[in-house]
Amino acid sequence: MTSKLQDVLIENALDYYGQKPFVYLTHRVNSYSVDPSIYFETSKLETLAGFGVIAKEYKAKSNAEIEKLFLKKPFRIFEDLNEAISWAKSLIK
Repeated sequence: MTSKLQDVLIENALDYYGQKPFVYLTHRVNSYSVDPSIYFETSKLETLAGFGVIAKEYKAKSNAEIEKLFLKKPFRIFEDLNEAISWAKSLIK
């Protein structure tokens, strides 16, 4: 079962990107965690080519490592935004 927020995010992604592949990058400046179950449905989104987390704090990276286990798409953790953008571009070429 999907959450209302997840439904909105998926709908917005489909509206904006249509059938073009995209990579979701999240720049975690503030520390927070995400309910990992959200990734089960997100993995079904065919146009999602990958998921990247940009984080410098240990806790944020640790949370992302756990989230990574639930997404069946390429998932990388970065400390540098530019590296994440380069990686994302490489996935959608």
